[in-house]
Amino acid sequence: MPSHDFGILIGLAYRGFVERLHADLASHGLDELGPAYGYVLRMLDAEPALRQADLAARLGMTRAGLGKIVDEMVKRGFLTRRSAPDDARAWALHIGPRGALLLRCARAFHARYERELADQLGESVAATREVLEHIVATTLGPDALARLRPL
Repeated sequence: MPSHDFGILIGLAYRGFVERLHADLASHGLDELGPAYGYVLRMLDAEPALRQADLAARLGMTRAGLGKIVDEMVKRGFLTRRSAPDDARAWALHIGPRGALLLRCARAFHARYERELADQLGESVAATREVLEHIVATTLGPDALARLRPL
């Protein structure tokens, strides 16, 4: 394999990881995923019952753009809408049954992927994790996960 610039290598590694993740999720019947589904579910897992406008702001998306994604995710059982507890006129978004399954399967894949790399490469995987965590901490800061959004 030819040598690549560091940033290109990170991007290619991410792409390979996502392709394997999607193949694994498909094996669990989760093959109808949009590119933003994981971001939406992780944000709602961290902050349950967000209103759509608040979720759009946190993900750096327009309300209309997110609206299309949310409608699709509700239709497919990944999300549910319920009345907001503090305002019956507003809707709060919640993770639906297929969304909970998707999160469980994705987390299991993440852990398994890292274990498999460690089995193949040994301690260098822990060092790689440390490098990636350093990059995130020094470029995005302590609220990095709050800044995770679809590209």
